[in-house]
Amino acid sequence: MDRNALTKRILIGMASGFVLGSLLHLLALADDSIITLYLVDGLFDIGGKIFIASLKLLVVPLVFVSLVCGASNLGDGSSMGRLGGKTIVLYLFTTGIAITLALVVAILVEPGVGIDLAEQSSFVARESPSLKQVVIDIFPTNPFKAMTEGKMLQVIIFAILVGVAISKSGEHGSRMRAFLLDWNEIIMQLVLMLMAVAPYGVFCLMLTLFTHQGYEVIGDLAKYFFTVVFVLLLHFTGTFSLLLQFLARLNPFNFYRKMSPVMVYAFSTSSSNATMPVTLETVEHRLGVKNEIASFTVPLGATINMDGTAIMQGVATVFISQAYNIDIGVVGYLTVIGTATLASIGTAGVPGVGLITLAMVLEQVGLPVEGIALIIGVDRLLDMLRTAVNVTGDAVVSTLVAISENRFEKEIFTARSD
Repeated sequence: MDRNALTKRILIGMASGFVLGSLLHLLALADDSIITLYLVDGLFDIGGKIFIASLKLLVVPLVFVSLVCGASNLGDGSSMGRLGGKTIVLYLFTTGIAITLALVVAILVEPGVGIDLAEQSSFVARESPSLKQVVIDIFPTNPFKAMTEGKMLQVIIFAILVGVAISKSGEHGSRMRAFLLDWNEIIMQLVLMLMAVAPYGVFCLMLTLFTHQGYEVIGDLAKYFFTVVFVLLLHFTGTFSLLLQFLARLNPFNFYRKMSPVMVYAFSTSSSNATMPVTLETVEHRLGVKNEIASFTVPLGATINMDGTAIMQGVATVFISQAYNIDIGVVGYLTVIGTATLASIGTAGVPGVGLITLAMVLEQVGLPVEGIALIIGVDRLLDMLRTAVNVTGDAVVSTLVAISENRFEKEIFTARSD
């Protein structure tokens, strides 16, 4: 798939939906008019809802298969276990920082206040469970029931256990890993198929939204957009720089200079997986991380490290809760932190997949998945930015792990030649 062409098509779909929807809004059509009844609330509303349903359809298979494949790659040797433990802890740590920053900034900025969609939704928020019950509910008693009911925290725990068991099962595990890797490729194709029709889904969602809301909602979308951008920059320049400066004792500016080609490539492809060869080459030959570390941490990072996606999910959750006037409370925000952090493990590094896991996060805290319609129009642009943050995070963690394992060549890092 030509991702540049896809980006243009999604932007065209977004702009077309905005323009046509705003024009229909200015016409102030009656609710029982032919255009409103059969086109806006009929054909286009159906198209948008089918697109949302398709996003939800892929949540369980995407998270389960991707996560099992990632966990099974850890191996069963003591050194691999130590390396895997360090890498996963660091990835989850940076993702936890990212989602926390996103929630704090979004709560302060209040990007969704004033939209007031509660009156247009029949959705009723369920009572938030206690923190104790949230922790208990993470662990499944019936994994298949968890899958059918969409209890993704339980699916994630089960997938991790299956992946670790596969890594310890020798030849039997190798056969199962190969089987699941084949399934992973098939699911990736399903995601790409969905993204191929995304411009039409975006058009339907935007047209329906702006027909009912009018062009004034663009101000709220802009507030959401720039809130996400601000948190991405804060995490990029703040969290990563502090980790490099104080844990790795390295110059962050030199790091960013050497990583700049990878960032540009990630921005243009919106895919951590597509960027992986460039990331791996840069981490090894420009940053100084030895191959035995980079060959493990970079591919694993493309699978489980999604700081930028977590930031989007955090801001989007606050935005949607405010837009629908639903207070999810402190426990709800803690659930978002845990869910988004764990969900990043199962988020594949392909364009647009963050919206799929966002559906999971929204359902976990009792928010309407239909709220995705509010942000999907600008998500493609944000996807490009957050992918650049994701791959940078992969390189930061790879560097930290390499230094801790004495597998880092500082001479390469400090060399100014490209």
